[in-house]
Amino acid sequence: MTTAASAFRSQRHLIAYWVTTALVVFELVVGGAWDVLRVPQVRALFERLGYPSYFLVILGTWKLLGAVALVIPRFPRLKEWAYAGVIFDLTGAVASLVVSGIVDVGMLAYPILMIGVAVASWALRPASRRLASG
Repeated sequence: MTTAASAFRSQRHLIAYWVTTALVVFELVVGGAWDVLRVPQVRALFERLGYPSYFLVILGTWKLLGAVALVIPRFPRLKEWAYAGVIFDLTGAVASLVVSGIVDVGMLAYPILMIGVAVASWALRPASRRLASG
């Protein structure tokens, strides 16, 4: 592979990383803010799922902190935990919807899609954002 082709591939890889990461961060910021503010639609869904209202503030705060962890430079271990938190949150959302009987395809599609986006962001992260192997 030529140097130019390699550089182009690296650039595409980095763009894909930042696009997927921006989507995850956007979801965390918007979702976290809605949770902390206890937006009526979110609160109603949480109540329908059987979760207490105060849990929204806890979950929202962690989402906002996770968004910060993903965008700041360095701290690869913190980023690993943030990605784990995103997966816990999204798989928990899918499980909660299924177990509660709220199995609307549209409601399930979004968290499942975001799981894929989060996994892509994690897999595409550059070496500077990865834990050192060893």
